[in-house]
Amino acid sequence: MSHAENVTPAAGRRGFARAWGAHGNERLTAAAGLALVVLLAVEAWTTLSLHRFLPLHMFLGFVLLPPVALKLASTGWRFARYYTRDPTYRLLGPPRLPMRVLAAPLVLSTVVLFGSGVALVVAGHGGGWLVRVHATSFAVWGVLVLVHTVVYLRRAVRRGTADWRPRPERIVPGMQARRRVLAGAIVAGIVVALATYPAQQAFHSHGHDRLQPAGRR
Repeated sequence: MSHAENVTPAAGRRGFARAWGAHGNERLTAAAGLALVVLLAVEAWTTLSLHRFLPLHMFLGFVLLPPVALKLASTGWRFARYYTRDPTYRLLGPPRLPMRVLAAPLVLSTVVLFGSGVALVVAGHGGGWLVRVHATSFAVWGVLVLVHTVVYLRRAVRRGTADWRPRPERIVPGMQARRRVLAGAIVAGIVVALATYPAQQAFHSHGHDRLQPAGRR
């Protein structure tokens, strides 16, 4: 009988729990966060001159959708497991109290920011309340994500790179799977951006000033 045939369902469940349990989730969340730091830094940089970089701004916005969704899903899963008293997640402890207070506004502003951005392109016209919502949510989100990054960057570098090092200090099962999930999210973002490129071009062709609220034109 082969080794694979000796693996019981219970052993399989334990292996899955180790791969996608608290420590695996922590590494995936941190790695996704590091990828987002890079992509979001470029996206924020494009806002310094939207007249020049609007096409790149829109393209990157769509690329970001799956990685952002992955980060929200992984952090949401930890939140759910912690507050349903899963022992392994409880051992890691809760986030710092100030970060727990900021969590809901950060998630809400993220959803509003990306949702309004997609809505602007899908609706096919700029100006009006959608632009104001997008600009306001960006201002709020920018402050919150900056605080979040400053607090967690050191930990994210340490935990987020663990699965990608040639010789990690500690092996957590599921390393290859977590790599594929993150890489898949980025590839999915590129596919989404390419699929929506005609809509992005149509939006851009109507003029740069459409992203400015009517009162500021």
